Amino acid sequence: MASLTSEFLNFIVFRYLSESGFTHAAFTFGYEAGINRSTIDGHLVPPGALVQFVQKGIQYLELESNLGNDDTDMNEDFKLLEPLDLITKDVDELRKIIKEKKEKVQKGKVNADHKREPTRKSEMEKQQKDRERSDVMVLEGHTSEVFACAWSPEGSLLASGSGDATARIWTIGDGPCNSTIPNVLVLNHLESQATEENKDVTSLDWNREGTLLATGSYDGQARIWKRSGELVSTLNKHKGPIISLKWNEKGDYLLSGSIDTTAVVWNVKSGESKQQFDFHSGPLLDVSWRNNDSFATSSVDNMIYVCKVGENKPVKKFSGHQDEINAIKWDPSGSLLASCSDDTTVKLWSMKQDVCLHDFREHSKEVHTVKWSPAGAGTSNLNQQLLLASASFDCTVKLWDVELGRLLHSLSGHRESVYSIAFSPNGEYMASGSLDKCMNIWSIKEAKIVRTYNGDGAIFEVCWNKQGNKVAACFANKKVCVFDMRL
Repeated sequence: MASLTSEFLNFIVFRYLSESGFTHAAFTFGYEAGINRSTIDGHLVPPGALVQFVQKGIQYLELESNLGNDDTDMNEDFKLLEPLDLITKDVDELRKIIKEKKEKVQKGKVNADHKREPTRKSEMEKQQKDRERSDVMVLEGHTSEVFACAWSPEGSLLASGSGDATARIWTIGDGPCNSTIPNVLVLNHLESQATEENKDVTSLDWNREGTLLATGSYDGQARIWKRSGELVSTLNKHKGPIISLKWNEKGDYLLSGSIDTTAVVWNVKSGESKQQFDFHSGPLLDVSWRNNDSFATSSVDNMIYVCKVGENKPVKKFSGHQDEINAIKWDPSGSLLASCSDDTTVKLWSMKQDVCLHDFREHSKEVHTVKWSPAGAGTSNLNQQLLLASASFDCTVKLWDVELGRLLHSLSGHRESVYSIAFSPNGEYMASGSLDKCMNIWSIKEAKIVRTYNGDGAIFEVCWNKQGNKVAACFANKKVCVFDMRL
């Protein structure tokens, strides 16, 4: 009997987390388990290895029970027992359960198959129809999951970052999707002695003018590229993967947050570190600029720190979450900070007080991200109501009335965890991407879905272009799709 090594077990757990969309957990686990130093050839390990491994073990136990039950035929689907039964009951008890259930299952099998077949057929037809739509452009070329995507501020360039150790810049025409073939620039993050496993492009962000693209990588390095694809500088100070990377509005500073528990502000002109901030006791999960020289950081240590360039101590700290804080975001005016956590809450903070302004508890599972609507001070939509949106593993997106501190709408349309949300530039629509392989477009005013796109893989991120007529989504199946939003 072959032995199961801890190295192999760690590797397939890491792959499971990555393939399931648990990006932060995968990065943290991979870093602590030393996956980048593993001698295992990742290309030889099939997708879904951990699930297959567990399923094989369960099937073996169930097969043993079925084969020993000689008064009836073996069930070919091995579905008469629940996993918990296999864990908690011995073989004799399992055989008794099978004997009682088999007749009932066999009687219902014909009817059940008859009912399921039209559903399978209609779903396949629907997905095929979606793939053939003229308002969808499929961008292919990445050879691993695509974790991040971002439109340039001027709107015609789309950047994508992948586990294949590349970022790509796609030139998307102004016309309808599929009217032109996009040009693509490949930004290679591999050096000659490196391997793909530790070069995932984890984050990317354009500067305000759209002339420079910053990328953060699993190797702990940030890189700055021209829109032409030329590498400008490599920023090397972190000792762990970079999870979040953001330009300030002025474009003279770049902020990076890492699993090594630190944040670094980079002087873009010199390509050197301006200041390193090491206040957290755990890996950072997100960073967000408040203005050109102050920002907030969040971590698995349940803390938020507000820092300022030139200051050696935090200018503010927020404590109140009971689990790791997945995302933080300042509102357009820089006066309110939103945070979301694995503790299932969304909180609002102000620099004027130490405790949170609002503590939203309507989600039932982990909240992965938050986004502000482009409304009020600091935006072009001055007369619109400022809203906050949150996306959760409870399959919902929730809209919050910030002024009154209450839930405005709970948007239910996904069947699995919602991983990404983005407001349209005019604030009238919102896109949501989920592990259920669907992207929904919601009308904010009517709080309902106005369009749905079905894909072939889990969606990690969605984003709108500046004009608001296209939405991009990046997928676990190595593709990037651009959808025409001329509603």
